[in-house]
Amino acid sequence: MGNCLASTPAITVPAWASMTSSKDPGTLGFYGFRNRADYSYENRFIATGTAVKEKRIWDILSEAGKQCIIVGVPQTYPPRPLSGHLITSFLTPTTINPQIQWTHPPELRREIEILLAPEIYDVDVPEFRTENKDFLLKQIYDMTRKRFQVLRYLLDHKPWDFFMFVEMGVDRIHHAFWAHHDPTHPKHDPHSPFRNAIKEYYIYLDQEIGTLLSRLPQETHIMVVSDHGVKKMDGGICINEWLLQEGFLTLLQEPPTGQLTTLEKAQVDWSRTTVWGMVATMHVFS
Repeated sequence: MGNCLASTPAITVPAWASMTSSKDPGTLGFYGFRNRADYSYENRFIATGTAVKEKRIWDILSEAGKQCIIVGVPQTYPPRPLSGHLITSFLTPTTINPQIQWTHPPELRREIEILLAPEIYDVDVPEFRTENKDFLLKQIYDMTRKRFQVLRYLLDHKPWDFFMFVEMGVDRIHHAFWAHHDPTHPKHDPHSPFRNAIKEYYIYLDQEIGTLLSRLPQETHIMVVSDHGVKKMDGGICINEWLLQEGFLTLLQEPPTGQLTTLEKAQVDWSRTTVWGMVATMHVFS
């Protein structure tokens, strides 16, 4: 299997939408989780499923009369009708509030609740940037275990011609444990109790995937895809800090020395500012 660039930028949103629609971010109209909502400096919108106006592969297949099962693919909340069954992704606000719908058809939700009771279905892990690594690791395994329990249920009980799922645990374990895993990382501790956490999770994940493969017809075409990779970060640049120093960005009042300030909270003099940085992550002044 060859490698190819998912999208530019190669981040979760918009990469999965590009992958499933064959449209680039310029056509899709969003470049990250947070995007400008209008021509003002302040208004933004979160690119949930409502931001995707192009047909995705399951829409096209549904129109052709094919049955689809879609689980956890980013930007599927709120759920839209399709021919088959869908469970939304990590941008879903909650799976507990009865007013929040996260499946199609709606009655699939009750099937999942009965299947997992007394546990609940997780679209993501809470506070994946926490420093409580023991807690986080358990949450990742619990989320993945329940997801694959649901996936096996769907394969065993629902008709399908196209089946696609995204396991969010891979992303979360990379974010949380890469420094423990990568010996070249500047913060790597060779004695960390989590130095094998990623490897062991991959072994577990392969075993869970095996339970799905054993259920597939022999002629099934299988693809393993990712929206982006992972690597160590040796450092970073606060682009707005640099723009400020170079005179492209101007403040009405300087923040206190040593205090971190987001662009949203900084008093920007827009009449004298020509360039500012606004991307998926918040830049800070220091």
